[in-house]
Amino acid sequence: MNKTTTYEGIFTALVTPFKQNGEIDWHSFDALLDRQLEAGIHGLVPVGTTGEAATLSENETMSIIHRTVKRASDHAYILAGTGSNSTLKTVATTQAAAAEGIDGALVVTPYYNKPSQQGLIKHFQAVAESVDIDIILYSVPGRSVISIEADTANTLKNSLNNIAGIKEAGGDPARVTELRSACGIDFNIHCGDDNLALPFYSLGASGLTSVLSNFDPEICISLYNAWKNGDIETALILHELIYPMASALFIDSSPSPVKAAMSRAGNISDTVRMPLASMSSDLCERLYKSMDSYHENRSDILDNYRKTA
Repeated sequence: MNKTTTYEGIFTALVTPFKQNGEIDWHSFDALLDRQLEAGIHGLVPVGTTGEAATLSENETMSIIHRTVKRASDHAYILAGTGSNSTLKTVATTQAAAAEGIDGALVVTPYYNKPSQQGLIKHFQAVAESVDIDIILYSVPGRSVISIEADTANTLKNSLNNIAGIKEAGGDPARVTELRSACGIDFNIHCGDDNLALPFYSLGASGLTSVLSNFDPEICISLYNAWKNGDIETALILHELIYPMASALFIDSSPSPVKAAMSRAGNISDTVRMPLASMSSDLCERLYKSMDSYHENRSDILDNYRKTA
C-alpha cells in the first residue's frame, strides 16, 4: 500500500503503553506500531489525547514521536499531537516535532483558558506560520469546552496554506455539513468518534481518527473501504458491529477502557498515569461483556465481507 499524503482514511490515535511502574513500555509500543502497519493503517497519531500526552514529559513526548517516525513514516502518515493551552509552548513543540520528520501536527483547541474565536485564529496562525508541515485543527469541546466554529475554520484555511483539515470530536455529524458549507468540499474532515464514523462518512468526512483501531485496525479499515467502494449494506453491518464496542470504550475516561481491552487481549498493561486510574472491576466486567459479544460476531461478518470484496 502506498503511503497516504493527506488527512484521509483511518488514523489510529495511539495509546502509550506503560509498564506497571509507570515507565513507557517501548517493546509494546513497537509491537503496536508494527501491528498497525501490518493491517494497512493509513495514519498514526502519537502523543494525542489517547496517548496521555498531558502526563508525558517533554523528553518522553519527543522520544515517542522520534520512534514513531523512524519505524513507521515510510508506510503511514505521521500526525503528532502537539497542542496545549499555551501558544508559545505549542509553537515550540510543533517545531520540535516537525524537526523529527512528522507529516502533520494535530493541534487541539486551547483548554481551560477558553479563548474567543479571534483568540483561536491568532493561536492557530502562530502555530501554522512557524512550520512547513500540515496543521490539523482539533475541535473537542468535551475536553476543552470551546469548539472551532465553521467560519473560524474557513478563515484559517483561506489565510494559511498548511491548514490541511480538522478532527471533529464534538459528537455531532451535522458539523460535517457546517464545515463543508463554510470551508468547501475539499476540506478534509475526520470523525473523532468511532461510533459515528459511518454517519460522518455519509455526510462527506474524509476519514476517522480512531481509538478502537488500537486493537482492531482491520475492522475500521474494512468499514471505511466498504463505504468508499459503495457497498452500503456491508458498511451498515460493520457499523452495527462496531457501534456498541466503540461506545464501551468510553464507559470511563479514555484511554483507560481501551487499555483494559488491550490488556485483556494480552497486548499491553492497563496502566495509565495519574490522575487517570485503571477501571473498576464492575466497569471491566461491562467492557468484557461488550468485547465477548463483539468478537462473537466479528469473524463471520469479516469473512463474509472478504468474500464479496
